[in-house]
Amino acid sequence: QVQLVESGGGLVQAGDSLRLSCAASGGTFSSYGMGWFRQAPGKNREFVSAINWGGDSTYYAASVKGRFTISRDNAKNTLYLQMSSLKAEDTAVYYCAAALSIDYGLAHQPTEYEFWGQGTQVTVSS
Repeated sequence: QVQLVESGGGLVQAGDSLRLSCAASGGTFSSYGMGWFRQAPGKNREFVSAINWGGDSTYYAASVKGRFTISRDNAKNTLYLQMSSLKAEDTAVYYCAAALSIDYGLAHQPTEYEFWGQGTQVTVSS
């Protein structure tokens, strides 16, 4: 069973960049497909991005494609989300999630993931 801890959130201005990290422990990180989700106040949790176990296949929500980049370092058991050109509407709590067996056609569905971190707040002021 893997434990996930996000970090790197904060308060930034529109147009700024931020990198989130998700440190994994307690499992074989390279065995998991990984994803980032976010949840704004009063809204459902929404898919942001996903990456396969090897890091050579990535998936993005239309709202972040071209601005966000997901990556992973299996040697460091860490998942990353590089966010650029941030907008006020990117404000949310960001969660990383892990899936031991995932249908990447459904990677946007939170139910595909077995393990979740506690989240890190990202606030973008306009």
